[in-house]
Amino acid sequence: MSLTLRDVMTPSPHTIGEEQPLSRAHEIMQRHGIRHLPVLRGGKLTGLLSLRDLHFIETLRDVKPTSVEVSEAMSALPFAVDQDTPLLTVAETMAAMKYGSAVALSAGKVVGVFTTVDAMEVLAGFLRAEASPHGTCTTVEVASMPLPR
Repeated sequence: MSLTLRDVMTPSPHTIGEEQPLSRAHEIMQRHGIRHLPVLRGGKLTGLLSLRDLHFIETLRDVKPTSVEVSEAMSALPFAVDQDTPLLTVAETMAAMKYGSAVALSAGKVVGVFTTVDAMEVLAGFLRAEASPHGTCTTVEVASMPLPR
């Protein structure tokens, strides 16, 4: 079985414009229970804002989340790959570089996000399959598992 990022990513992720205030990013993350927000300018990926980035910036003295833009807190060089990249390649890169997520692209547009939570769900699916009497798990079964955020 050759899984790709497309098979296991969270499709159509929430995104935010880089000029939006941090308070808006915090609101989106809380409402949807997510920890990673691709940051866009004119529909193009320009960065990634993690909940960790957000919390760090919010703890700084004299920082007002309603007046600081996302662009000031985001990571400007997110790990982004084509959605058809083999999952093994993505997982190896994330592990080696200690990345918490990968942004999936198609023709330069953000189409998904793959996080360490997603990776653990994939791993759990494989371990369940290994423990089952038949010892098999199809791509469809792995890709259709509910992925908590």
